[in-house]
Amino acid sequence: MLLDKVEEHASFGGTQAVYRHSSRAVGAPMKFSVYLPPQAATKKVPALFYLAGLTCTEETFPIKAGAQRYAAEHGIALISPDTSPRDTGIPWENNSWEFGTGAGFYVDATVAPWNKHFQMYSYVKDELRELALEHFPIDGSRLGIFGHSMGGHGALVLAIRNPDIYKSVSAFAPIAAPMHCDWGLGAFAGYLGDDHNEWKRYDASELMRTTSTRFREGILIDQGLADKFLTESQLNPELFEAACAKVGQPLTLRRHEGYDHGYFFIASFMADHIAHHARVLNA
Repeated sequence: MLLDKVEEHASFGGTQAVYRHSSRAVGAPMKFSVYLPPQAATKKVPALFYLAGLTCTEETFPIKAGAQRYAAEHGIALISPDTSPRDTGIPWENNSWEFGTGAGFYVDATVAPWNKHFQMYSYVKDELRELALEHFPIDGSRLGIFGHSMGGHGALVLAIRNPDIYKSVSAFAPIAAPMHCDWGLGAFAGYLGDDHNEWKRYDASELMRTTSTRFREGILIDQGLADKFLTESQLNPELFEAACAKVGQPLTLRRHEGYDHGYFFIASFMADHIAHHARVLNA
């Protein structure tokens, strides 16, 4: 598969770049960012996939999160896709910041017209991973995944459903139980229709209640207590916490006074998340 390099910058001894390609999964052009640490110049390195939240692009994470410093220290590549297909021709794709453009929710849509292009689950799990392994010095047996808000939801779902692919997982303020919040109800109804069994396949709390998967090194979640979306019951970390407790999945859910939902919060705890993954991927 061909890649078009959009830009590249030196960063902490490695390189931060953005690529464009024609995606078979979504049937439209897609962009993603890649940080390669200095260690990648001489050997294959593990990689972390980061899934961003509502309204974000492939550039949000590398610009705002401050992750490259820690990725360079631990010798881990960072890969972050855009949050949805764009300019697909769907007449109302730009009508809402909570649905459509910038809001793919990391599901494979089954309802027309979204099902033609909004296949973000398959894009991340299959196509993006294949591109990373084909074009960059990445060890495919050492992959982890993390994300924020909508992307935290996506990271948890992808990890729980694919423990053979993702060896480590963490999240910042994830939409932890989308079947129990307005964001999730709107997205699932729009993308997946009325089949609630299909909805359960993309709800991390529902998946965890019935899974036999165990991430032995644990799952790390950070949540700010000044997060307005927490108080509006969009995130519901306590439901995921209860599901983990039910099945014995180790979980570290840290609640932080004074922190909100944005990237100042994420950057404050990025070092801990990279270290969490490094303990698994560099073991």
